[in-house]
Amino acid sequence: MTAVFSHGRLRLYLLKLLDDGPRHGYELIRLLENRFLGLYAPSAGTIYPRLQRLEVEGLVTHTAAGGRKVYEITEAGRAELRQRSAELATLESDINASVQDLSGLAGRIQDEVRGSVRDLKRELRAVARSSRRASRPAPTPATPAPGPVPPRNSEQAELVAEIDQRLVDFVFEVGNLVRAARFTDNQLRTVVRLLDGTLDGLRRLLR
Repeated sequence: MTAVFSHGRLRLYLLKLLDDGPRHGYELIRLLENRFLGLYAPSAGTIYPRLQRLEVEGLVTHTAAGGRKVYEITEAGRAELRQRSAELATLESDINASVQDLSGLAGRIQDEVRGSVRDLKRELRAVARSSRRASRPAPTPATPAPGPVPPRNSEQAELVAEIDQRLVDFVFEVGNLVRAARFTDNQLRTVVRLLDGTLDGLRRLLR
């Protein structure tokens, strides 16, 4: 759970969301995810136990609809919101600040990931160019250097071409993953470490 919801504040925010209208648990999860611009999404194991406790306390009630529990705030729940209106205003302010911090951190980490991908792409292309040059016959001193000559080893040429294609696919796939809405800063930092480790491993292997 994000730190902004420590000390029972998520409970209060769930009441606030239900004050806007009846919701089932999945809708509450999506509303929270949207509130944090996709940078944080609570799990079902975080939301449903709190809804159950709110119901036991008489602050919410539920009805069954389409196989789902639809939760609705009670008058007692609205009374608690009124009593804690100042606390709720502070919570909204803290959420705004948290979203800004998360957005900035996500942007920095995404830049790191993109930089690692660019380094990996540059390294593999350099290896491919070196492989092509090494496979060309050297010109004799008495004969002018010929134009580009296809590699003598056709299997090696095919492998180089496959590396090029896989590199394009890899960069495209990593880009899609990085742009995905659901991630944590730890996950993205792990991606950076993995990419850097892959690049270092290729350098040791191919030099």
